[in-house]
Amino acid sequence: MKKRPPFPRAILFDWDNTLVDSWEGMHRAMNATLVAMGREPWTMEEAQRRMNRSLRDAFPELFGDRWHEAHDVFYAAFMEGHVDSLKSLPGAEEMLKTLHDMQIFMGVASSKVGPMLREEIAHLGWDAYLPGVVGAGEAEKDKPAKEAALFAIKGTDIELGPELWVVGDLPIDVQFARNAGGTAIVMNNSLPEVEEYGDLVPDWFVETCTDLPPFISACTDER
Repeated sequence: MKKRPPFPRAILFDWDNTLVDSWEGMHRAMNATLVAMGREPWTMEEAQRRMNRSLRDAFPELFGDRWHEAHDVFYAAFMEGHVDSLKSLPGAEEMLKTLHDMQIFMGVASSKVGPMLREEIAHLGWDAYLPGVVGAGEAEKDKPAKEAALFAIKGTDIELGPELWVVGDLPIDVQFARNAGGTAIVMNNSLPEVEEYGDLVPDWFVETCTDLPPFISACTDER
């Protein structure tokens, strides 16, 4: 039987598609940007597949020297109603409350810019659950670099290592965990095949937010 990871002192969650569904606003903003730049719009499926990095990492490849212009178009479009279209995923709030009661430090590491990320967290009333937040452009390097994890846990006595869990839905989240020396947990109710992750196979899969607290409770407390 596969050994469970050590009990987490801290968990850094991905945001989009892990705790919330904000794809409606992101898809709308991305297509507004593509059209403004003279490109063809993306389907929702294509957006979900391709929008997994911060804009400062992805947009130079997409738009070359015009990436700053594209950046401004995207955020102007995204700001229009992004909070109104935000939806928490089933069981997410209950999960956060349970883990908070277990005295686990929690935060969010996202490719979304920090001010927007914090606005969305505040809109859902989750500030108290998620004190360790890092968005794009805040750390010296964006997620998946370890600098993003260090930014999220600064001011605590938590260190990089296996007791720092990264919970997300994509291979980039596994890469983030690896770069931070942490434990990679993929939470994805589409039951991804291990082959999809290539060399970035996570330490464990869980399906939904509801499944994570009992999984953690069953882990050996090695603190």
